[in-house]
Amino acid sequence: MTRIIAGQAGGRRLATPRGSQTRPTSDRVREALFSAIESWCGTLQGLRFLDLYAGSGAVGLEAWSRGAGVVTLVESDRRTAALIGHNAKTLGFPKANVVSAPVASTLTKPPAAPYDIVFLDPPYPLDDAALARDLGALVTYDWLVPGAMVVVERSARSPEPAWPAVFADVRSRKYGETTLWYGHAGPDRSA
Repeated sequence: MTRIIAGQAGGRRLATPRGSQTRPTSDRVREALFSAIESWCGTLQGLRFLDLYAGSGAVGLEAWSRGAGVVTLVESDRRTAALIGHNAKTLGFPKANVVSAPVASTLTKPPAAPYDIVFLDPPYPLDDAALARDLGALVTYDWLVPGAMVVVERSARSPEPAWPAVFADVRSRKYGETTLWYGHAGPDRSA
């Protein structure tokens, strides 16, 4: 069972895609992720949050529940993207921006406004070059505010992502079979 952990929709259940193609981020890992985000920025209130390879939408919808001002969820599978929209509507978030398109093509167009926090949870089999391309596109096409936090979820057996040179303070935390990699783009938000 996947559920929203905290915030205005805390405790509410989410529908998840059938089969093994989607691997929802566990409650334990999501709680650790949001603890790290809130430690870094104090609050999600009003921040812009981008969830790439969104799957069930659990991470992006958790960000909305905790106060993010704008949440965009990108998922290439049309049925799964429709499920995200259904989950958002069920939670009372009908204005969720769900993009049903491949992440790679989505990132080659500049956004309406840059994001404060970006979460990437690509399929574990995604090759390192494709992940490096996605991280590079975030910088090249101005998806990030200065000091944005970018978090990549990978298998604990995967190597560190190839971060573009603008990322600083890269660190990781391991949770069982999952590792979260954190990086900040450009200057620190407090500067």
